[in-house]
Amino acid sequence: MIRIYTDGACKGNPGNGGWGALILHEKEAIEIFGGETETTNNRMELTAVIKALEKIQGQEGEIEVYTDSTYVQKGISEWIINWKRNSWKSSSKKPVKNQDLWIRLDQLKQQKTIEWKWVKGHAGHPENERADILANKGVESI
Repeated sequence: MIRIYTDGACKGNPGNGGWGALILHEKEAIEIFGGETETTNNRMELTAVIKALEKIQGQEGEIEVYTDSTYVQKGISEWIINWKRNSWKSSSKKPVKNQDLWIRLDQLKQQKTIEWKWVKGHAGHPENERADILANKGVESI
């Protein structure tokens, strides 16, 4: 079992943003983070998951992804079905925001068995708090 805890952060929205992920596999803990200028919090939330899944490519096993973003959790497990069916249009017939990242995440998802879990942010969950720290390190790296 691989457990991934992700978070995104943004100073201004849009503004400088960061993403972070804590990857737990057996007895190993891997921490990754990065940042971008002129981005949004939602883009950073998605990027955190994408970067973590890219990091573990080639590894076997079931995956649990923990995010404090309902946008990510519901987007990848529910909303994306209709987005794809409707040629990447939202329920209001507008283009889906962050389509490039959703397509990449969907591609990565096809290669794995992933359970998408939501965790309340800033509620004292140690691994989620660590992902938050990493995301903020990503902002500081800009």
